[in-house]
Amino acid sequence: MSTPAAFSEKLDLVLKALSMSRGRLAAELGVDKSLVGRWASGAVTPSAHNLENLTRLVAAKRDGFTMLDWDRDLPGLADVFGVQVRLNGHVPAQTRGAADGLPLPVLDMARLTTERRGAAYEGFWRTTRPSVMMPGRFFHDHGVVRRAENGLLQFKMGGAGLLFDGWLLPAEGQLFAILFDTVGQTPIFLIFNGVPLSKASFLDGLVMAAALNAARTPSAYPIVMERIGDLTGDEAADEATCAELLSRDPLIPEDEVDEAMRRHLVRDIGPAAAAAGGDLFLLAPITSTLSRGETIGGRLQG
Repeated sequence: MSTPAAFSEKLDLVLKALSMSRGRLAAELGVDKSLVGRWASGAVTPSAHNLENLTRLVAAKRDGFTMLDWDRDLPGLADVFGVQVRLNGHVPAQTRGAADGLPLPVLDMARLTTERRGAAYEGFWRTTRPSVMMPGRFFHDHGVVRRAENGLLQFKMGGAGLLFDGWLLPAEGQLFAILFDTVGQTPIFLIFNGVPLSKASFLDGLVMAAALNAARTPSAYPIVMERIGDLTGDEAADEATCAELLSRDPLIPEDEVDEAMRRHLVRDIGPAAAAAGGDLFLLAPITSTLSRGETIGGRLQG
């Protein structure tokens, strides 16, 4: 018969599932880091006030999380976050095959590819994308790609209250992203052309998402991502950098996107364009992709 999990074990699971450090949790809750350390060690449990604030913080990052979820056993709590949990060194049968909330055959291949090639994409990034709601305007989302404990690449982007959080899955030379829009409460899907060199510097691809209008119109449009920094390996410092990036205003001033980038992101497609030698469909062909990388040290680029 298994012993009920302590709150410290549940807190550890939640922090790992959210890729959140104790220091960041303390900062976001406005409490001393040593208090979070005592929760994590099992020395004390949160007061009713702190548990309510902690639950509210987790719910903002994992939609639907409530105070009642703390009463679940570890496998049940892991299910809420779509992660695996080990009990006595073994993964419980009911959680096998449901890793990360993405029961897709591609996950094992994505983990293998991430192990070999994931470092090429880890870092801080800035997107440039057209606005569906504001024709003629463009956005810069800022954020991070980094390897998580589950062996996948965590992909988090946003700005000024918008947050897109999910996973970047490398496969067959491309990158497939599944994000959750915490404002629109819907999934977002992206495909980027990958790079063959050891460090990606620029990625080019397509987005498919529901627009943030009243009809939630299905939309597809080009997007590019530019590396703006590397991870330091210092978790607290990288968390602080990510938080600062996510606080930036994403709306780009009207004169900051050059004409070449505008043409790349806003294209004339369809029968008339195809008849004139253009594209019938919205494509991101490898023959004209903007994706590029470099070797460590930048001696070779391409």
